[in-house]
Amino acid sequence: MSIYGALAAGVAALQSNSSALGMISDNIANANTVGYKRNQFQFETLVTGAQTADYSPGGVRAGSRTLMDQQGLLQSTQSATDIAISGNGFFVVAPAPTTGSSTDRYLFSRAGSFVKDSEGYLRNAGGYYLEGWPVQANGSVTSNPSDLTQLQSVNLENLGGTAQPTTTMTINANLDATTAISTAEGGPLGTGPVTYDKTDPANNMAGGTVTPDFSRSIQVFDSQGGLRTVTVSFLKTNVANVWDAEIYSPDITNTNPPNVSGQIATGKVAFTANGLIDTANTTLTNNLTIGASGSAAGSAEWAAGLGIAGQDVTLSLGSAGAAGGFTQFASQSALISTNVNGAIFGSLTGVKVDESGFVTALFDNGIEKKIYQLPVATFINPAGLKPESGNAYTVTNDSGPFNLKIPDTGGAGKVEGGSLEASTVDIAQEFTSLITTQRAYSASTKIITTADDMLQELIQIKR
Repeated sequence: MSIYGALAAGVAALQSNSSALGMISDNIANANTVGYKRNQFQFETLVTGAQTADYSPGGVRAGSRTLMDQQGLLQSTQSATDIAISGNGFFVVAPAPTTGSSTDRYLFSRAGSFVKDSEGYLRNAGGYYLEGWPVQANGSVTSNPSDLTQLQSVNLENLGGTAQPTTTMTINANLDATTAISTAEGGPLGTGPVTYDKTDPANNMAGGTVTPDFSRSIQVFDSQGGLRTVTVSFLKTNVANVWDAEIYSPDITNTNPPNVSGQIATGKVAFTANGLIDTANTTLTNNLTIGASGSAAGSAEWAAGLGIAGQDVTLSLGSAGAAGGFTQFASQSALISTNVNGAIFGSLTGVKVDESGFVTALFDNGIEKKIYQLPVATFINPAGLKPESGNAYTVTNDSGPFNLKIPDTGGAGKVEGGSLEASTVDIAQEFTSLITTQRAYSASTKIITTADDMLQELIQIKR
């Protein structure tokens, strides 16, 4: 009988509108939840039995859909570890620090309100640990779009401090073209005997027996952040526009020839008739190689008692036609400037996150060191993800498999450090939905009371 069908339809309507009220309530409750995606309720008809001339009501059923494709407003914050995604994708998170094992559990979230906990891990408001690819010592990142076990829980506790040895040294200077030729190079007229010998400690500049025409000391950084003094000396030869050069340090030991007296490198520096450096005829090497303390590697190594690692330094004296570098003009010899990289030991002061997802550690000596790169996980159907407590999601058959991508590539969103994604809930829209749902619920009760009255009339026919 259709009256009983009407009762069933009324009950279904009450249940469906109750479910809709629950979805609206969830949305309003999460209006300030970082990265929350609002739920949208959808009604669909129910049909019972075959539809004939006598209509058989079926009722209604409520379903839900999470609007995962809606972008929340990005809001700037004062915390460098607040992270948002602008565009598609999710952060990879875990309920516990991961070990790289296949038993680790991973989830996906847009909630980027990460803070450092007592163990140095970055965790969001839901208690989930942020996952990232570790950056290797050479700066490379090993990534795999489908392998979660290559990820590590981001930890800032074990960074400590760091120092950076010198790897490049640029010198800008002028050597006076009017400098008289010293007696060690044959005298003022260049006719006397040449006694200068770079390989003889008794007749070279590093040994202190030959006075250089121009000499300057430059400080460089060793592998432990210590300061080491390196001296660059020049002696004008009896060949026009050519100078002998020696680079040496009191902290250098020479075990193997040809270097002696603490020399790191020796050679000649030549200039053109226009006073610019002549790289074709310059023999002073651009690659300064210093072996580790006591290693007896090569022709120059740090003294054994220092206990420091070897290092390679690229020396730049300039190039013809380019600004800077060495020149030879008829003007007083002078060191114009030096540019030496490296830094003393520094302590961790903070981190930053860039658009490519790199988490970079900042030290008070000016060094910036990339330590992790955050992947962005994308899905064919993100609306099919299963919600979990803490504003996180797990993979389902409906969502399809994940794909780990470098931020801002292949359709993945870019990462915004110092920002949070606001909830996509619109309070005005939810309140409007509350009113319409309430009216629909009230109307559904009228179905039941009306059907009840009709059944009552039917029962009273017997009387």
